[in-house]
Amino acid sequence: MTTTPSIDAHVVLDVHPTHSSAVTATLTGTQARIAHMGLEAADWTVVADNVLALVRIDSEEPYWAQDAAKHLVSEGITVEIAPRLQEAMDEEWTWANYPMPWCTRSEVREVSNEAQKIYDDIRHGQLLIHAHAHDGYTTVAVGTYLGRTGKSVYLHGEDHLRMIADTFDSPAQAMLAFEKTHGAEMRTGPAPLTATERSAAEARTPLALTTAKPEPAPPAPESVPVYLADAGDHDALFDTFLDAHGDFGKWRTWSDETTHAIHESQTLRIEHVHETQARETAWTVAAYETPVSNRMWVLTATSATPAPVLQELLSNLADGDGWDTAVGAPVDEKAVTAATQPLSDAGWKHTVDGRWIRWTSPTGDAGVLFDAFAAQRLSQTLDTWTIWAGPDPDRPTWAVTASPHTPSSLLSDLSETLAHDTGLRRPRTAGTGRRTSLVTGPPAMPVVAATSAACRSR
Repeated sequence: MTTTPSIDAHVVLDVHPTHSSAVTATLTGTQARIAHMGLEAADWTVVADNVLALVRIDSEEPYWAQDAAKHLVSEGITVEIAPRLQEAMDEEWTWANYPMPWCTRSEVREVSNEAQKIYDDIRHGQLLIHAHAHDGYTTVAVGTYLGRTGKSVYLHGEDHLRMIADTFDSPAQAMLAFEKTHGAEMRTGPAPLTATERSAAEARTPLALTTAKPEPAPPAPESVPVYLADAGDHDALFDTFLDAHGDFGKWRTWSDETTHAIHESQTLRIEHVHETQARETAWTVAAYETPVSNRMWVLTATSATPAPVLQELLSNLADGDGWDTAVGAPVDEKAVTAATQPLSDAGWKHTVDGRWIRWTSPTGDAGVLFDAFAAQRLSQTLDTWTIWAGPDPDRPTWAVTASPHTPSSLLSDLSETLAHDTGLRRPRTAGTGRRTSLVTGPPAMPVVAATSAACRSR
């Protein structure tokens, strides 16, 4: 976004280096102070010399950064927008499971902007919070605006859902009403910061922009059996899959923690939870005979599932309607053989122990487990198949589970991958840390009567 500049100021807008939705503005030019004052007036925060950050609690920073860019350009200031930020500005997204579903997207933005103003008033000391409580669903609070208005307010909700639910003529009147409703749960002062508020505070801290000392080159990855490979970047794999297959629609939950992909037939649904521990379920795939029927089968995968295994799974799901399968009959020996033939051909050890049939890798650090008992329970989607790697099936490093009627073709392709494919594993170093989510959201809360005037129940 450029124009013939009449002011010697140049602004580069980019995504924040540590906060997923925040935006930074880097200023140069002899008249950069003009852009600096304009951004500060719009509540951008100085985080380094000639660098400001826009940090909000509603994940709408790209929208408001674009709005700021338009104002700067109209004043004759040159503005450059980094490609990755432009992509975020152009993205069409909605809050899934939003508690006010009658709102349009623009009305949702108005509601969250009103919540942002309340948050900023509290943060800047313009709204003094006297007490807070939890009403069983969300946080409520009572406070008074300082200055000429001096009105007291009853607040309902957290983060981008916080709103003014009632007003009072005096602090005493407000406190009496609040104590009458929330006396047992009432606590003095403001509520503890939410995870979103803590994340926003971190994003407003000064940025270290000095040149870092070069770190030693990481050790080269080694080729290992696919079941020992690194998990890689599941988010990137999923994005690549969705970009290549337009027949899957994508949407994210309002907390931004989960992405759903639904096939245009509405009979295959993929859920990916972005921030999980290695052994926690990060993927759930469910297939249905019709959009409104019960599940035909379900498959799950943990967060540490190797990238090549996940890639094979997604590739199989993208292959036509291969998730369709016959239901209503027990899983027979023919289906089990078809699903595991690649393992038998590769020399994996085959044992039978009561209800359990096992195929174990020659080195004993991976396997496939079939529960013959669960396979006969036709009315349930029990874990019938378990694909694992690690010390043993009860303490796996990663695992994939599948219900009885998971297609044999899908399981056979996964078996083929386990038996013959390789992947990359980067040697572990002492400094390897654990990822931490900086953006979380509050639980959904019931809708109260007081909403933005643009978004009242219809």
